[in-house]
Amino acid sequence: MAHIRLNTHPSQGGQPAPPVVWGAHDPAIRGPVVGTVANPARRNAIGVHAGSYGIYRALAIAARELRADHRPDLTNTAPAEHIGPFGTWGDPNKIVSLDPWGHLVAEVFADKLAAGWDIRPTIAVTKARVQMPEIRDALLDGRLRPDNDILSSSGDVKVTKAAVEPVWWLPGIAERFGVKEADLRRVLFEQTGGMYTELVTRPDLELFLPPIGGSTIYFFGDVTQLGRAETRIACRLHDECNGSDVFGSDICTCRPYLAHGIEICIDMAQRGGVGVVIYNRKEGRALGEVTKFLVYNARKRQPGGDSAAEYFNRTECVAGVQDMRFQELMPDIFHWLGISRIDRFASMSNMKSDALRQQGVDIVEQVPIPDDLIPADAQVEMDAKKAAGYFSHRKPDAAELAQPKGRGLLE
Repeated sequence: MAHIRLNTHPSQGGQPAPPVVWGAHDPAIRGPVVGTVANPARRNAIGVHAGSYGIYRALAIAARELRADHRPDLTNTAPAEHIGPFGTWGDPNKIVSLDPWGHLVAEVFADKLAAGWDIRPTIAVTKARVQMPEIRDALLDGRLRPDNDILSSSGDVKVTKAAVEPVWWLPGIAERFGVKEADLRRVLFEQTGGMYTELVTRPDLELFLPPIGGSTIYFFGDVTQLGRAETRIACRLHDECNGSDVFGSDICTCRPYLAHGIEICIDMAQRGGVGVVIYNRKEGRALGEVTKFLVYNARKRQPGGDSAAEYFNRTECVAGVQDMRFQELMPDIFHWLGISRIDRFASMSNMKSDALRQQGVDIVEQVPIPDDLIPADAQVEMDAKKAAGYFSHRKPDAAELAQPKGRGLLE
């Protein structure tokens, strides 16, 4: 077996990794994020690029389908639209969970790439057209009208989209959650089964590329208007729900609310503003899909059937906690985009709105999902969330919370 060299000590020989001065306004001073493993001495980040997909890269190398020393050719991969830089990129208190320069590495770190450094983008920006039956329905109902630019008469929607991988600056992450950095590093190390020893042996490495999903952002309208005080913004901040978003499961409001948010964003773009849909990979409130389905079973099989009064309790009985999305990091995306005000926010979540306001993002109008878009089996969820503090024009009373709802598909 070939010798294995552990990356657990600062001194690895060779040319040291470029330093990272997180929050520096000048990218040359800030330095690049280097998370590739071919040369351990040239790393300044714990973990690897591509989040959980890094495991597939390892499998491809093990299966001899991919060379371990492969480096991507970044020719013609530059962002399809210009985003930033904004003043918030140079504030270490504003952005701690992504690299604001992540889509511009080929441009701002060209000298280091030419010198042989393996620096990879953590953000990519491209263009596309999307189609959804709900948008065609909105056209037929007259809620939207084609403009032959953003929205065609056939229902095609022109968008810009960005994919964002997480890059955690550990001192800032610890401060955001009000814990000591050493304690954060130790818990991350222990609760990942010791997967990343550098968390506890390399305090000199402040960056962590966590093995989790990132975010996809869909832009409607002129992206170059972002960051301007006069630009009106509509936004749907959406956490992943594969069952509803993709397969149309009616036990929650996720896809209907996503479609409603997209409609609001298209309307804002047609009025000269910008619509932004942020899709975060946090399946099942970041509890995972297996836990999510276990909770579904527990809710439907409990004595008396599914009810809003027991909605959060059943989740906590299975998972030990009601929610692990921790919206404290979510505002970083808005700071990356230069957004300090949302004129129409298509979300009822008090956790999301509170987190945004605490990070200095003003919300002018919060837009609840229309009642006629709530599926029958999702009324339990909606009543429970309203009672728990979600934004609503009317809170359900105790009798409504206790009333079993839904069609009991497990009966």
